Amino acid sequence: MPAIASTRAAVVSRAPIQPWAAAQYLQQSQEGAATWTSDPTAATPFASMREATRAALRLPSGLRAFGLPLHSELTAGGDLH
Repeated sequence: MPAIASTRAAVVSRAPIQPWAAAQYLQQSQEGAATWTSDPTAATPFASMREATRAALRLPSGLRAFGLPLHSELTAGGDLH
């Protein structure tokens, strides 16, 4: 049975404001102030996708933010039928 929430590190991202702009990633200060950066390595890491998604859902809906895994994982094998 697949896991509902990943325990892998994640960040919060939002869609680019302009079509030609880069994606942006959430940086939170110790006081909780939110700023955005185009550098994913400078983003605030969250312990899991669940925590990143929770943080994204607390932002204003107009930002259209979402949780994003910090590292992707590829798996091979299995029957696709």
